[in-house]
Amino acid sequence: MAKELNFKQELVGCFGFPVAENPTQAMIEPAFRAMGLDWRYLTLEVTPENLAAAVAGARAFGFKGFNCTIPHKVAVIEHLDGLGESAALMGAVNCVVNRDGKFIGENTDGKGFVSSFREIADPTGQSLLLLGAGGAARAIGVEMALAGVRKITVANRSEKRGRQLEALFRGPVSDAVGGTVEIEYLPLTGKFSVPEGTDIVVNATSIGLFPDVDAQVPIDVDSLTSEMVVADVIPNPPKTWLVREATARGCRVIDGLGMLVAQGVIGIEYWTGQTPDPAVMRTALEDIF
Repeated sequence: MAKELNFKQELVGCFGFPVAENPTQAMIEPAFRAMGLDWRYLTLEVTPENLAAAVAGARAFGFKGFNCTIPHKVAVIEHLDGLGESAALMGAVNCVVNRDGKFIGENTDGKGFVSSFREIADPTGQSLLLLGAGGAARAIGVEMALAGVRKITVANRSEKRGRQLEALFRGPVSDAVGGTVEIEYLPLTGKFSVPEGTDIVVNATSIGLFPDVDAQVPIDVDSLTSEMVVADVIPNPPKTWLVREATARGCRVIDGLGMLVAQGVIGIEYWTGQTPDPAVMRTALEDIF
Protein backbone atom coordinates (compact mmCIF):
# COMPACT_ATOMS: atom_id res chain seq x y z
CA MET A 1 0.00 0.00 0.00
CA ALA A 2 1.43 3.39 -0.99
CA LYS A 3 2.35 5.78 1.81
CA GLU A 4 -0.11 8.64 2.20
CA LEU A 5 1.50 11.98 1.37
CA ASN A 6 0.52 15.09 3.32
CA PHE A 7 2.24 18.39 2.58
CA LYS A 8 -0.09 20.51 4.73
CA GLN A 9 1.39 22.04 7.88
CA GLU A 10 -0.81 23.10 10.78
CA LEU A 11 -0.35 26.77 11.60
CA VAL A 12 -0.04 28.77 14.82
CA GLY A 13 1.80 32.02 15.42
CA CYS A 14 2.22 35.32 17.21
CA PHE A 15 0.51 38.62 16.40
CA GLY A 16 2.31 41.71 17.69
CA PHE A 17 3.65 45.15 16.82
CA PRO A 18 6.58 45.39 16.92
CA VAL A 19 7.35 41.69 17.03
CA ALA A 20 10.81 41.13 15.52
CA GLU A 21 12.48 40.60 18.91
CA ASN A 22 9.88 38.13 20.20
CA PRO A 23 11.70 34.79 20.76
CA THR A 24 8.67 32.51 21.07
CA GLN A 25 9.10 30.89 17.65
CA ALA A 26 12.64 29.89 18.63
CA MET A 27 11.35 27.63 21.40
CA ILE A 28 8.02 26.48 19.90
CA GLU A 29 9.24 25.08 16.58
CA PRO A 30 12.00 22.91 18.16
CA ALA A 31 9.31 21.55 20.50
CA PHE A 32 7.10 20.67 17.51
CA ARG A 33 10.00 18.88 15.80
CA ALA A 34 10.78 16.90 18.96
CA MET A 35 7.09 15.92 19.14
CA GLY A 36 7.13 14.72 15.53
CA LEU A 37 4.61 17.40 14.49
CA ASP A 38 4.91 19.13 11.11
CA TRP A 39 3.54 22.41 12.47
CA ARG A 40 4.70 25.99 11.86
CA TYR A 41 4.81 28.91 14.29
CA LEU A 42 4.75 32.22 12.39
CA THR A 43 5.98 35.46 13.95
CA LEU A 44 3.68 38.01 12.32
CA GLU A 45 3.83 41.79 12.56
CA VAL A 46 0.25 43.04 12.82
CA THR A 47 -0.48 46.74 13.22
CA PRO A 48 -3.45 47.73 15.38
CA GLU A 49 -5.54 48.79 12.39
CA ASN A 50 -5.01 45.37 10.79
CA LEU A 51 -5.84 43.23 13.83
CA ALA A 52 -9.42 42.44 12.78
CA ALA A 53 -8.21 41.40 9.31
CA ALA A 54 -5.43 39.29 10.83
CA VAL A 55 -7.87 37.37 13.04
CA ALA A 56 -10.16 36.86 10.04
CA GLY A 57 -7.16 35.62 8.10
CA ALA A 58 -6.28 33.17 10.85
CA ARG A 59 -9.82 31.83 10.65
CA ALA A 60 -9.61 31.57 6.85
CA PHE A 61 -6.26 29.74 7.00
CA GLY A 62 -7.54 27.36 9.69
CA PHE A 63 -4.98 28.37 12.35
CA LYS A 64 -5.03 26.08 15.38
CA GLY A 65 -4.50 29.22 17.45
CA PHE A 66 -2.08 32.08 17.99
CA ASN A 67 -0.38 34.15 20.64
CA CYS A 68 -1.08 37.86 21.09
CA THR A 69 1.50 40.24 22.44
CA ILE A 70 1.71 44.03 22.79
CA PRO A 71 -0.44 45.92 21.78
CA HIS A 72 -3.16 43.36 21.03
CA LYS A 73 -3.86 41.55 24.33
CA VAL A 74 -7.00 43.57 25.08
CA ALA A 75 -8.03 44.69 21.59
CA VAL A 76 -8.21 41.10 20.29
CA ILE A 77 -11.07 40.21 22.64
CA GLU A 78 -13.79 41.80 20.49
CA HIS A 79 -12.73 39.57 17.58
CA LEU A 80 -13.01 36.28 19.52
CA ASP A 81 -15.87 33.88 20.24
CA GLY A 82 -15.32 33.51 23.99
CA LEU A 83 -12.86 33.69 26.91
CA GLY A 84 -11.46 31.28 29.48
CA GLU A 85 -11.96 32.04 33.19
CA SER A 86 -8.67 33.76 33.95
CA ALA A 87 -8.62 35.69 30.66
CA ALA A 88 -12.09 37.01 31.49
CA LEU A 89 -10.95 38.08 34.97
CA MET A 90 -7.86 39.82 33.57
CA GLY A 91 -9.56 41.33 30.56
CA ALA A 92 -6.50 40.29 28.55
CA VAL A 93 -5.63 37.46 26.16
CA ASN A 94 -2.21 36.21 25.12
CA CYS A 95 -3.19 32.83 23.68
CA VAL A 96 -6.07 32.10 21.30
CA VAL A 97 -7.19 28.50 20.85
CA ASN A 98 -9.27 27.10 17.98
CA ARG A 99 -11.84 24.88 19.67
CA ASP A 100 -14.10 23.28 17.05
CA GLY A 101 -13.92 26.36 14.86
CA LYS A 102 -14.44 28.82 17.72
CA PHE A 103 -11.59 31.17 18.66
CA ILE A 104 -11.37 31.15 22.49
CA GLY A 105 -9.09 33.57 24.34
CA GLU A 106 -6.91 32.26 27.15
CA ASN A 107 -4.07 33.80 29.13
CA THR A 108 -0.98 31.68 29.77
CA ASP A 109 1.21 34.45 31.28
CA GLY A 110 0.10 33.82 34.84
CA LYS A 111 -0.41 30.09 34.32
CA GLY A 112 3.21 29.85 33.21
CA PHE A 113 4.32 31.58 36.39
CA VAL A 114 2.24 29.28 38.60
CA SER A 115 3.63 26.23 36.78
CA SER A 116 7.20 27.46 37.36
CA PHE A 117 6.44 28.27 40.97
CA ARG A 118 4.93 24.87 41.73
CA GLU A 119 8.28 23.27 40.80
CA ILE A 120 9.73 25.06 43.83
CA ALA A 121 6.89 25.45 46.35
CA ASP A 122 3.15 25.32 46.95
CA PRO A 123 1.54 28.78 46.53
CA THR A 124 -1.27 27.96 48.99
CA GLY A 125 -1.21 30.32 51.96
CA GLN A 126 1.76 32.35 50.68
CA SER A 127 2.19 36.13 50.68
CA LEU A 128 3.01 37.60 47.25
CA LEU A 129 4.65 40.95 46.48
CA LEU A 130 4.17 42.18 42.91
CA LEU A 131 6.47 44.93 41.68
CA GLY A 132 4.58 46.64 38.86
CA ALA A 133 0.96 46.96 37.82
CA GLY A 134 0.99 46.15 34.10
CA GLY A 135 -0.17 43.11 32.16
CA ALA A 136 2.36 40.70 33.67
CA ALA A 137 1.49 41.72 37.25
CA ARG A 138 -2.21 41.40 36.46
CA ALA A 139 -1.81 37.91 34.98
CA ILE A 140 0.42 36.62 37.78
CA GLY A 141 -1.78 38.08 40.51
CA VAL A 142 -4.97 36.56 39.09
CA GLU A 143 -3.49 33.08 38.66
CA MET A 144 -1.74 33.09 42.04
CA ALA A 145 -5.01 34.11 43.69
CA LEU A 146 -6.75 31.20 41.94
CA ALA A 147 -3.85 28.97 43.12
CA GLY A 148 -4.47 29.88 46.77
CA VAL A 149 -2.15 32.69 47.91
CA ARG A 150 -3.40 34.41 51.08
CA LYS A 151 -2.12 37.92 50.37
CA ILE A 152 -1.15 40.03 47.34
CA THR A 153 0.71 43.30 47.77
CA VAL A 154 0.94 45.55 44.69
CA ALA A 155 3.88 47.98 44.68
CA ASN A 156 3.95 50.43 41.78
CA ARG A 157 5.45 53.82 40.96
CA SER A 158 2.22 55.17 39.45
CA GLU A 159 -0.41 55.19 42.20
CA LYS A 160 -3.25 55.41 39.67
CA ARG A 161 -2.26 52.18 37.91
CA GLY A 162 -1.42 50.50 41.19
CA ARG A 163 -4.83 51.36 42.63
CA GLN A 164 -6.53 50.10 39.46
CA LEU A 165 -4.87 46.72 39.87
CA GLU A 166 -5.67 46.74 43.60
CA ALA A 167 -9.34 47.31 42.70
CA LEU A 168 -9.34 44.37 40.27
CA PHE A 169 -7.85 42.08 42.91
CA ARG A 170 -10.21 43.34 45.64
CA GLY A 171 -13.27 42.98 43.40
CA PRO A 172 -13.71 40.30 40.71
CA VAL A 173 -10.60 38.30 41.61
CA SER A 174 -11.37 38.21 45.33
CA ASP A 175 -14.97 37.23 44.50
CA ALA A 176 -13.72 34.39 42.30
CA VAL A 177 -11.83 32.85 45.24
CA GLY A 178 -14.52 33.46 47.86
CA GLY A 179 -12.90 36.51 49.42
CA THR A 180 -10.00 34.52 50.84
CA VAL A 181 -7.17 36.77 49.61
CA GLU A 182 -5.96 39.95 51.34
CA ILE A 183 -5.01 42.85 49.03
CA GLU A 184 -2.73 45.83 49.72
CA TYR A 185 -1.23 48.64 47.63
CA LEU A 186 2.13 50.27 48.48
CA PRO A 187 3.98 53.03 46.59
CA LEU A 188 7.17 51.84 44.90
CA THR A 189 9.39 54.76 45.88
CA GLY A 190 13.01 55.22 46.89
CA LYS A 191 14.68 51.97 47.91
CA PHE A 192 11.55 49.97 48.60
CA SER A 193 11.87 47.54 51.50
CA VAL A 194 10.20 44.16 51.06
CA PRO A 195 7.51 43.90 53.79
CA GLU A 196 8.12 41.42 56.59
CA GLY A 197 6.22 38.18 56.12
CA THR A 198 6.56 38.24 52.31
CA ASP A 199 7.14 34.78 50.83
CA ILE A 200 7.31 35.59 47.10
CA VAL A 201 8.76 38.64 45.33
CA VAL A 202 8.07 39.13 41.61
CA ASN A 203 9.53 41.82 39.38
CA ALA A 204 6.70 42.26 36.88
CA THR A 205 8.13 45.52 35.49
CA SER A 206 10.29 45.97 32.38
CA ILE A 207 13.24 47.20 34.47
CA GLY A 208 16.36 45.35 33.38
CA LEU A 209 15.10 44.37 29.93
CA PHE A 210 17.66 44.44 27.09
CA PRO A 211 19.30 46.80 26.24
CA ASP A 212 19.04 48.36 29.74
CA VAL A 213 20.59 45.26 31.30
CA ASP A 214 22.21 47.12 34.23
CA ALA A 215 19.00 48.83 35.36
CA GLN A 216 18.14 48.06 38.99
CA VAL A 217 14.69 47.41 40.40
CA PRO A 218 14.16 50.08 43.11
CA ILE A 219 14.13 47.75 46.11
CA ASP A 220 16.45 47.28 49.05
CA VAL A 221 17.97 43.90 48.23
CA ASP A 222 19.09 43.55 51.85
CA SER A 223 15.40 43.14 52.71
CA LEU A 224 15.39 39.86 50.75
CA THR A 225 15.81 36.74 52.88
CA SER A 226 16.86 33.22 51.94
CA GLU A 227 13.36 31.90 52.74
CA MET A 228 11.85 33.91 49.87
CA VAL A 229 11.22 32.88 46.29
CA VAL A 230 12.27 35.70 43.95
CA ALA A 231 11.15 35.82 40.32
CA ASP A 232 11.82 38.13 37.39
CA VAL A 233 9.56 38.10 34.33
CA ILE A 234 12.33 39.38 32.02
CA PRO A 235 13.70 36.69 29.67
CA ASN A 236 16.42 38.81 28.02
CA PRO A 237 18.81 38.71 29.80
CA PRO A 238 17.81 35.70 31.95
CA LYS A 239 20.24 36.69 34.72
CA THR A 240 18.97 40.17 35.55
CA TRP A 241 20.36 42.31 38.34
CA LEU A 242 17.53 41.12 40.62
CA VAL A 243 18.14 37.45 39.79
CA ARG A 244 21.84 37.84 40.57
CA GLU A 245 21.24 39.69 43.83
CA ALA A 246 18.57 37.23 45.00
CA THR A 247 20.78 34.25 44.15
CA ALA A 248 23.66 35.76 46.12
CA ARG A 249 21.37 36.01 49.17
CA GLY A 250 20.34 32.36 48.98
CA CYS A 251 16.84 32.93 47.63
CA ARG A 252 15.18 30.36 45.43
CA VAL A 253 14.95 32.03 42.02
CA ILE A 254 12.72 31.80 38.95
CA ASP A 255 14.10 33.54 35.88
CA GLY A 256 12.23 34.86 32.87
CA LEU A 257 13.23 31.95 30.65
CA GLY A 258 11.61 29.49 33.04
CA MET A 259 8.36 31.41 32.91
CA LEU A 260 8.51 31.84 29.12
CA VAL A 261 9.02 28.08 28.66
CA ALA A 262 6.23 27.22 31.10
CA GLN A 263 3.69 29.41 29.30
CA GLY A 264 4.88 27.99 25.95
CA VAL A 265 4.24 24.47 27.22
CA ILE A 266 0.68 25.42 28.18
CA GLY A 267 0.08 27.04 24.78
CA ILE A 268 1.26 23.95 22.93
CA GLU A 269 -0.98 21.79 25.12
CA TYR A 270 -3.94 24.04 24.27
CA TRP A 271 -3.24 23.85 20.53
CA THR A 272 -2.15 20.22 20.08
CA GLY A 273 -3.56 18.30 23.05
CA GLN A 274 -0.03 17.00 23.66
CA THR A 275 2.66 17.95 26.19
CA PRO A 276 6.06 19.05 24.81
CA ASP A 277 9.47 18.55 26.43
CA PRO A 278 10.28 21.78 28.32
CA ALA A 279 13.99 20.93 28.32
CA VAL A 280 14.03 21.13 24.50
CA MET A 281 12.41 24.57 24.68
CA ARG A 282 14.71 25.88 27.44
CA THR A 283 17.81 24.70 25.56
CA ALA A 284 16.64 26.42 22.38
CA LEU A 285 16.25 29.72 24.25
CA GLU A 286 19.56 29.37 26.09
CA ASP A 287 21.28 28.88 22.73
CA ILE A 288 19.98 32.33 21.75
CA PHE A 289 20.46 34.25 25.00
